[in-house]
Formats: sequence, C-alpha cells, structure tokens
Amino acid sequence: MNHLFQTDDASWRLPNHAHVVVYEREDSDRGLLTIYDCGAAQKPPKAQLLGTLESVDAPAKVESQPTGKIVKLRADATLEEAAPDQFRIVRS
Repeated sequence: MNHLFQTDDASWRLPNHAHVVVYEREDSDRGLLTIYDCGAAQKPPKAQLLGTLESVDAPAKVESQPTGKIVKLRADATLEEAAPDQFRIVRS
C-alpha cells in the first residue's frame, strides 16, 4: 500500500504535517515505515513500506519509542529510497 505522490522512481512527496512511524526489528535489517498525512487526522495510513529509515534531513521532531521512533514533520519533505529497503527524509 503506497498512496504517496511519487516524484520519480525512488522518491515520494511527504506533506508538511506527516508522521512517519518507524518500527525497528532487532533480528532483521528490515523494519516497517508507516506514513500518516497528519497525526491528528483520524485516517488510515497513506503508505506502509518495508525497510529502515537511515536519516532525517528535514525540519522534524523525532521521538524515540520502545519499538522504534516517530518522525513528526514540520515542513514539506521528500522520502527517498537511498538503497533497497533503506529510506531517508530530505528537505523538498
């Protein structure tokens, strides 16, 4: 399931209030990224991707959680697939 606007083969536009919930797994290199349009909206996720979030280079608040982290964006950003199953968030 991926309903994000694709800007090219390996990048997608994220809205300015998007929340990216990252579930990290200890026994695997692949986690789960769940992307919501906004944390306050009562909507299903916009996308779910298998992989890891390698870096965040965009205005955001990152909160650590027992199972991973939550990235709360403060501006428009782009999600890029840097390598297979490895993602990063950069400024738009």
